[in-house]
Amino acid sequence: MVGVAESCKVIRLRLALFGGTFDPIHNAHLTVAREAASQFSLERVLFVPAAHPPHKVDSLGATYEDRYAMVELACAIDPRFEASRLEDGSGPSYSIDTVEKVRGQAQDLFFIIGADAFAEITTWHRWRELMELTQFIVVTRPGHGGYQNPDGARVHRLDTLALPVSSSDIRQKLLEGRVPEELPEAVAEYIQSRGLYQWSGSWVHFLGSG
Repeated sequence: MVGVAESCKVIRLRLALFGGTFDPIHNAHLTVAREAASQFSLERVLFVPAAHPPHKVDSLGATYEDRYAMVELACAIDPRFEASRLEDGSGPSYSIDTVEKVRGQAQDLFFIIGADAFAEITTWHRWRELMELTQFIVVTRPGHGGYQNPDGARVHRLDTLALPVSSSDIRQKLLEGRVPEELPEAVAEYIQSRGLYQWSGSWVHFLGSG
């Protein structure tokens, strides 16, 4: 007979946090998460849209609720992916606060981050504590391979063939009435249905999307 303590045991996962504005989320985000999950045997990747990113003030094109909804749609492609509201709120979205909220759920906790952002990690809020609490999966992109590891940082390099995609370029295409091929189909249809990013083009329905 299984004891009460054993039956109530909390399952702790190899978990990664993947934060960003996701404005909008696109295929390169999904490719990076898929490659990270496969290479580092991740059981769960939490996509965490930032409600109020301190480094990107007044630069967001869609509301938090719309960005979260798009992330949720995009995550449906892989059972390891999950949209998370960990940074939902009125205050600044600091990574250290997010990590502290989930560290009890993780056997091994990872933080997926681009090489360009990791190069500035020592400017982040409470970055030394962040080094202690999580391991970093640093995604290298063409032209952004150089970074230094701060003392004590546990860093894993992820070399990806995912083409660099700019969310600002995607927003510009949408403004011009074009549907970027870099968008997951469900996300593209959501943008059209909601008229996000000043979308004014003709409706494009994707075969097999409903």
